Amino acid sequence: MQDVETTSAFTAFLQQISAAPESVLLLDYDGTLAPFHVDRSRAYPYHGVVSLLDGIMQCGRTRIVIISGRPVEELRALLTPISDLEMWGSHGLEHRLSDGSYSRVQVSEEDSAFLRAAEEWVGAAGLLSDVEIKHGGIAIHWRGMAPAEARRIQALAQDGWAPLAKRSGLKLFQFEAGLELRVSHPDKGDAVRAILAALGANVPIAFLGDDLTDEDAFQVLRGRGLTILVRPDYRETIAEAWLKPPAELIEFLERWRSNVCG
Repeated sequence: MQDVETTSAFTAFLQQISAAPESVLLLDYDGTLAPFHVDRSRAYPYHGVVSLLDGIMQCGRTRIVIISGRPVEELRALLTPISDLEMWGSHGLEHRLSDGSYSRVQVSEEDSAFLRAAEEWVGAAGLLSDVEIKHGGIAIHWRGMAPAEARRIQALAQDGWAPLAKRSGLKLFQFEAGLELRVSHPDKGDAVRAILAALGANVPIAFLGDDLTDEDAFQVLRGRGLTILVRPDYRETIAEAWLKPPAELIEFLERWRSNVCG
């Protein structure tokens, strides 16, 4: 663990989950549970993560929820063999319960029209090979590109999509090695808010995330649960603690398991 403040926050929280009959562990995926990969379909979790999550779930005292910008189907494939994880995908637009039931938020016709315009712009700019189309959003990735090419793609996408964001209710934001144009709501904070609404006030809850999109979730959980930034290098954040993956992430999950499994 990093410093006295971080260690103190972890110790106090782990004591809570040890004494509580139930707890909730909220987890981002890319950059948190898994290292980034040029081929997004091969961004598998750090070694040991899947078995630890499965072990925590098997003890029956922790509800684990994945909250990610990825579509649910991609998350399911990457987190095999765990089949009964609850997941919020596409920044909260999709929701899959642990029993397999699935729902998603309908995107308005106006937002859909602007997203189609963004996709048409991508085709005209010759960037289709770098784009990811998903429910309620479109993203351009430049991971693995030479720095000069990455800067070119970023500037091009920013110039092309900023006018669309300005004319619509869509949100344009940069994430780790990419830029995304998507609906403003729901976001990860809305997903956390929905979880809290159905949760008892005394149930310990934590959220682990790495990206700027996770700040929405940190903000909602601030003062209510433990918020943890998971990154090799620190960045400014409202999260109250910081872990360096994979070693410190694995240690934290091991400590969680030992505290809820007895």
